[in-house]
Amino acid sequence: MAITRRAAIKGVLATTVGAVTGAGAYGAAYERHHIGVTEAILPVSRLPAAFDGIRIGFLTDIHHSSLVPAEDVVHAVQLVNGARPDVIVLGGDYVTFGDRAFVGPVAELLAPLQAPHGVFAILGNHDDDRDMPAALTRQHIQVLRDTRTRLEVRGDRIDLAGVRFWTRRPADVSRVLRRAEDPVLLLAHDPRRLNEAAALHVPAVLSGHTHGGQVVIPGFGAIARRRFPVLAGLARKEDTSIFVSRGIGTVYVPVRINCPPEVAIVTLRRHSAL
Repeated sequence: MAITRRAAIKGVLATTVGAVTGAGAYGAAYERHHIGVTEAILPVSRLPAAFDGIRIGFLTDIHHSSLVPAEDVVHAVQLVNGARPDVIVLGGDYVTFGDRAFVGPVAELLAPLQAPHGVFAILGNHDDDRDMPAALTRQHIQVLRDTRTRLEVRGDRIDLAGVRFWTRRPADVSRVLRRAEDPVLLLAHDPRRLNEAAALHVPAVLSGHTHGGQVVIPGFGAIARRRFPVLAGLARKEDTSIFVSRGIGTVYVPVRINCPPEVAIVTLRRHSAL
């Protein structure tokens, strides 16, 4: 019996819907909780010799909520501490939509993080400007809100500069970096700050915000792919390198498809040595 065109189309649609439904179920039940460790090498121009090989533990976009359980946060913390990085950076969005019920708890879950050269945090678009930084500070995590701090290793120095999500204008970013005498590693929740960083000759940037797309459809990609200069991983613009993490949690829908959560161990390398 011949198969009609309508029947063939129905068959393809049924197969596609089934595949998407199956992937969604997998993404909700398993993939979004399967946190891995990503190792990345970030080339940094003008990096002082003592910082060549320094390892940064990077966690971002935790989104602790009723949909992102404490167990996931605990596991992420254990993975980072287990890697024994030299520095730890938290990239923002600790809760979702500023939900105060989870502000204190997520800070407590992050409290066990430790590294020889400190634990530093910036704020994302889901974080408020008062309660979240106060909760992190109580856990001895230094919050960089449009400010810088200096790291020193064997006499060499770099600046860590952290900007808020809403610090977007080139003049405002420039103000944070004003009179920096040492190379700067910019911590910016939104990877679109790569544009300002490159214009200001910042050697390197760490970002999150994108969740790596969160849902990446085979043959199509991530819906958000055109909004950002890079969705995940390493990229470079002019003399500025960036690493964007897929992060830990989820937002809007509790699903990850072809985009597992990660903690990152980012190793700084002198660009001239690559």
